Order: sequence, then C-alpha cells, then structure tokens
Amino acid sequence: MKNLKYIVFVLIVIAFIFGITTVQNKDKEETTQTKPLVSLSTFSLYDIAKHVAGDSVELVMILPFGVDPHSFEPTPKLMAKISKSDLVVYSGAGLEPWTDGFDFKGKVVNMSKNVNLIKLNLHHGHHHKIGSFDPHYWLDMNNMIIATKLISDELIKISPANKELYLKNRDNYIKGLKQLDDEYKAKLHKCQENTIIVDHNAFSYMAKKYHFNVESLSGLSPEAQPSAKKMITLVKNIKEHNISSIFFESFANAKPIQSVAKEAGIKIDVLQPLANITADEAKQKLSFKDIMKINLQKISKALKCQ
Repeated sequence: MKNLKYIVFVLIVIAFIFGITTVQNKDKEETTQTKPLVSLSTFSLYDIAKHVAGDSVELVMILPFGVDPHSFEPTPKLMAKISKSDLVVYSGAGLEPWTDGFDFKGKVVNMSKNVNLIKLNLHHGHHHKIGSFDPHYWLDMNNMIIATKLISDELIKISPANKELYLKNRDNYIKGLKQLDDEYKAKLHKCQENTIIVDHNAFSYMAKKYHFNVESLSGLSPEAQPSAKKMITLVKNIKEHNISSIFFESFANAKPIQSVAKEAGIKIDVLQPLANITADEAKQKLSFKDIMKINLQKISKALKCQ
C-alpha cells in the first residue's frame, strides 16, 4: 500500500512539472509570436531588413538559399506564412512570377515601383516573361539606398517602439553602401579592358554605373539556352580581345559557358548577382556587402584595372 501511495505521489509531481513546462513553452511560443512577421523575396532585400531590424522581428527569406529566383514557386506552407506576414516586400519587375494574383493579407511593397529601373531592349531576344525592365536593380547602390529607407520606414510602422534602433541601423547600413560605391568607383576607374563576359546578363545596372560593358551568352534568364552562333561569336571575341576569364552564376546551367571557356582556353569563375545566395554562402553568413566586395575583386581583375 505504501508503495502505491508513493507511486501516485510521484505521478502527481511529474504531472504537475509537465503541466508547468507545457504552460511555460506555450507562453514562450506566444511571446515569440508577438514579434512582427516580415517576409522578403530576395537576398538583397532580406539583407537590408536583417541589418535594420536585427532580431526585433521574425524575418522570412521567401527564397530558400541555393534556389534560382526566376523559376521559384513557394510551397503551400510558405504561402500561408507569407499571407500571415505583417509586411511582405517583394522585388518586382517580373522577377517573381508567383506574386501574380497572390492574396497578400497584410501590407505589401513591390520594391520595383520605388527604384530606378533600366528599360530593356526587347529586340535582343530573351526577356523571360520579365516585362520590359531589367529586374536586377539592387546592383546599383543608389537603388539599395532607396530600398533601405523604404524598408526602414515600413518597419517603423509595424514596430514603432523600435524607431530609434531602426533609424540608427538604417544610417549605418546606408553608410556601408556609400563606402562600397566609393570602392567600386575607385577600383574600376582605370582599366585596360572594358568588357566582362557572363552567361546570363544580370549586371547591366553595375555596368552602367561604373562604365563597363557586359556581353552575355544568354539573355536575362539563367535557364535560357544560347544559340550555337552566339557561342561561336563569343569565342571569337574572347580570342580577339585577349580576355582572361569569363563568369557564370551559381544557379545557372554552367555547361554552355564551360564549353565556351574550353574552346577559348580561358578560366571560368562565379560572379554573384545577389538575387539569392548559395547554401554555402549562407552558412558563411556572408552579407550583401561581403559578396559585392568579392564581385569587385573579380571584375577588376577581369577588366585589368590598376
């Protein structure tokens, strides 16, 4: 009998402890869910929000790391999370086909409506349902500054208590972008070459801002297949201009550019257009600024800058 009483007593204690723990976990869940939910569709926009808001909001990077933004479709689970968000910022200019007709329940910002876009010359083939503008606008630091100000304003609206923090972080982030712009200007100021060759032309904004040319194997879509004629012309140009390296991006099919590099007898390297980053870059916790600096080293080397 004694034993039975003891067992009952122990079970009551266990149930009591379990009950407290469950309540605490529930409280914990509720407190974590009181943070505003903010979803962003590309790495450059996510990087801004991460640096401005820190962990004062729950951030969702809509694009999983390592996935090409041009062909991405969110899962039903992710779509539910996007719908629940207090703020959704997507890139726009046709980069995310999944946004067409999407039912955004909270505040939504199409960033392309607020920045300066480059109009595409559509006679040049592939524009991959992107409409008439080049969507890679974040590679112009002025557009990144506009985006930073806008995202900061929206964050202040959903979390006014953090206004001072957001403004301070915003100013620091913008200072970093201006320094980056200065580095690009200084490093690409005097170069022997004036053209870089890439597989997919995501670099028009950068080229326009820092006065160099981009020749691409395919159009704006990494999935577009280059013609044999285009590949032959490219090999000819590489040999003629004594070009030392060509670039591809992580999410593109590297085979066409690899065969051009082999044919021309030159090196091949990755240039990162920053709509998304690889899982490996995410693991290294690389920021927009870090990757832009890596890009700068590679471009200045390819253009033989002093």
